[in-house]
Amino acid sequence: MTRRALLVAYRLEQPSFRYRMDCLRAPLEAAGWSVDTLELPGGRYGRRLWENRAALRHADVTVLQQIKLSAPEAWLLRRFTPHAIFDLDDAIYVRKPRRLGDPADEGAWRRAKFRATCRAMDAVVVGNEVLEAEARKAGRPVIVLPTALDPSRYVPATTDPALPPTVVWIGSPENLVYLELVRPALRALGTRFPDLVLKVICSAFPDWPEIRIERVPWSAATETTAIATAHAGIMPLTDDAWSRGKCAFKLLQYMAAGLPCVASPVGANSAAVIDGVTGFLADSDLAWESALGTLLASAPLRQAMGSAGRRHLDEHYAVGGYARRYVELMDRVAGG
Repeated sequence: MTRRALLVAYRLEQPSFRYRMDCLRAPLEAAGWSVDTLELPGGRYGRRLWENRAALRHADVTVLQQIKLSAPEAWLLRRFTPHAIFDLDDAIYVRKPRRLGDPADEGAWRRAKFRATCRAMDAVVVGNEVLEAEARKAGRPVIVLPTALDPSRYVPATTDPALPPTVVWIGSPENLVYLELVRPALRALGTRFPDLVLKVICSAFPDWPEIRIERVPWSAATETTAIATAHAGIMPLTDDAWSRGKCAFKLLQYMAAGLPCVASPVGANSAAVIDGVTGFLADSDLAWESALGTLLASAPLRQAMGSAGRRHLDEHYAVGGYARRYVELMDRVAGG
């Protein structure tokens, strides 16, 4: 008999759903599952589940992706669906700091919803060990499956000698603020590399008169080519409860293209970047300037670190292994 999976998110186009859930459709179907998706509105607690009770009852396993439920909602969910998994790759038990350098908001209501959601699940799937430690407090089984990608989609980094020294950052507009952490280093590097470019792949862009910014509007069709025409990829972060829960996905994108990476040693960044092998970890203005300057000055080092990063990605973050383990988990949960 065909088993039925229901993948639920606030928005099906959000990056976490695209990279953690969309890639499961074909492997699940190949394993004999039918797969449906559902957008659940924010707010309207209780009513939103009641209005979608038919879809929930139809599913053998419902996967909630990044959605926290109040305790009454969590109880109601389990009245409608026989088995459920909670999937997350962000520290959604806190609120992102409103300003750079502020602590994350540790509101009691957010943590209460997070615990209630975890307790209602057959299993919780998280993207890194920081999220695992928080989820385990609810006493349910927790599985760490880092967010993965398909390396074959990515274009190998160019070796064009005419390319100016280029550092790339890709991300969403709400994360542009982290680029301020590397701004002093880039400004200093501009004296050593007068034609230095910071390529920003996003839907919004910083306005820094002292640094040449290449503005690349993000699109799924062009992001891989845009990343490939750079010399190094960066992921600066502040060290707070929100950032420590991040899953370093942009670093995986750089490594898929064969780029060396420089990143803040925060959360999953420290696992994605092997310091001195696939790139560098930088925790100060001087460390950022030294790491990027070293990479921009040496094509052989960039090639060696980029190749090591691609091997690291293939071994630990490739989508094939991620999907296989997720399908195995779905089978176990559905079987009780």
